Amino acid sequence: MGGEEAGGGTGGTGVGGWDSVGPEAAGRPDGDPVGGGPAAEPPETVSAAELFDGLGIAYEQAFGELPGQLAAVDWLTARLGAGARVLDVGSGTGRPVADLLARAGCEVTGIDVSGEMVGLAREQVPGARFEQCDVREFSAADGSFDAVCAFFPLLMMTRAEAAASLERMAGWLAPGGYLVTATVPADVEDVVIEWMGRPVRVSSFAPEEFVRRLREDCGLDVLHQEVSVFHPKGAADEEHLFCYARRPVSSPPAGDA
Repeated sequence: MGGEEAGGGTGGTGVGGWDSVGPEAAGRPDGDPVGGGPAAEPPETVSAAELFDGLGIAYEQAFGELPGQLAAVDWLTARLGAGARVLDVGSGTGRPVADLLARAGCEVTGIDVSGEMVGLAREQVPGARFEQCDVREFSAADGSFDAVCAFFPLLMMTRAEAAASLERMAGWLAPGGYLVTATVPADVEDVVIEWMGRPVRVSSFAPEEFVRRLREDCGLDVLHQEVSVFHPKGAADEEHLFCYARRPVSSPPAGDA
């Protein structure tokens, strides 16, 4: 998880860990205040790159021992052979995800919008390749990767951008390839919250909608889904949705059956 994401939940929408500081904090969800007074103006928010450039190694210190993430990577590496091509979207400091994948013999490419995170990852995980790039701008041929890891990289996008990014990542998978992903499940769009002391703008999907998009829009087989609560160091509790999915293997050409 890295510089394309801000985790947490929204106090204004009942998801633990996100503290709303935008119009919802002043009254109704549409921004109109309770009692008819003027709506509170939301603070100026930071971009994903600005957020994670500022956090640096502090992010790893708070979230580097996330049990659901470690379990997901362990599940994935058990199914990948040496030299498997893996893309880590929102790779952050490189630890733990890219580091564990590289140690398992995978050929790892990490992408992150934060230059600070990319610099830390290159220092900490020399066995992987990292580049500063937004997943919305990253380009890869169809079937380029045996697996894609995407731990919380979509939350600071609009819902439309997040949905399109999921579909693109699914397309980068080789037939039979795996997408292992996680998000903060919440039925919210364009909400301003405070996360790790910074005001950020986030959107997300409810658990059932996120899973539906993986199945119907991305065409993946969802093999596992689980909601859990994490207690990060120095930050509020967060609810997380982890999903393991697979691109179906193409049918054999006629006559090869």
